[in-house]
Amino acid sequence: MQSNNTDGKYNYFETGEGTPIVILHGLMGGLSNFDGVAEYFSKKGYKIIIPELPIYTQSILKTNVKAFAKWVKDFITHLEYDRVILLGNSLGGHIALYHAKMYPEKMLGLIITGSSGLYESAMGDSYPRRGDYDYIQKKAEAVFYDPAIATKEIVDEVYNMANDRIKLIKTLTIAKSAIRHNMAKDLPKMHVPTCIIWGKNDNVTPPEVAEEFHELLPSSDLYWIDKCGHAAMMEQPNEFNNLMNEWLIKINLTSDLAKPE
Repeated sequence: MQSNNTDGKYNYFETGEGTPIVILHGLMGGLSNFDGVAEYFSKKGYKIIIPELPIYTQSILKTNVKAFAKWVKDFITHLEYDRVILLGNSLGGHIALYHAKMYPEKMLGLIITGSSGLYESAMGDSYPRRGDYDYIQKKAEAVFYDPAIATKEIVDEVYNMANDRIKLIKTLTIAKSAIRHNMAKDLPKMHVPTCIIWGKNDNVTPPEVAEEFHELLPSSDLYWIDKCGHAAMMEQPNEFNNLMNEWLIKINLTSDLAKPE
C-alpha cells in the first residue's frame, strides 16, 4: 500500500505495513529525498510515514525546533501509534532529537543523519545573497560529496526559497532556533536507542559532530559512509539502508511492536 494523504491538518506519504518509521525531512529537503529508504523498508515489515513538516506554514511564534517536535508528537497521536521509530536528516534530525527528549514514551528508536543540534553555524549563514543563482548553486553542491547530485530541480528549489521573503525570514528564524536549542546538556540524559549514520565528507555538519553525538548519547551506535556528504540517504542510499537495517536488527526493532491496538 502506498498513498499520499491529506486529512485536514496533515499532509503525508505512507507505504508498507508493520512497525512505523516516521521520517522527518530537513530545511531544504523534500519528501522525495527518502525514496530509497521508503522503497527498501516498506518491503521489510515497516510502515513508512513521511509527513510534510510545517516549516513555512506555521506562525513565526511556532517556527522553532520545540514547536516542530510537539507537532510531530501530535501527528503520531493523530495516526494512533503508541510508539514509533523516528528518522531525521539535518533539521529533521534535530526535531527528532528534541522529540525524543520531550516525549521518550513515544519512541522505539531514533536514527539521525547529518543532524543539527550541536553545531549550527552552517544553517544561518547561507542565504543573504538572494538573487545570485551561481552562489546558491555552489552552496547546494557543497551539501554533497558528488556535486552532480545537486540537480537543477534542487538548486531551483533553494533559489526560490531564498527569493521568497516570508520563507527567507522563516528560514533564518529556524536557524536561530536551532542554535538556541543546542542539545549538548540534554543528550547524556536521553536513553532512547539511537543510530547515527554520517557521511565522512559532510561539510555542513562535519564528522566531529557525529563523534560528539555518539559520545554524549548513552545508547548510541555510530556508522560511517565514505564518499558521502550531508544527505547520506540520498547520496549513498544502498549503504545507508544496509546500515540502518543492520542496526534495527541489532536492537531488535524488526517486529510489529508498535502497531496500534
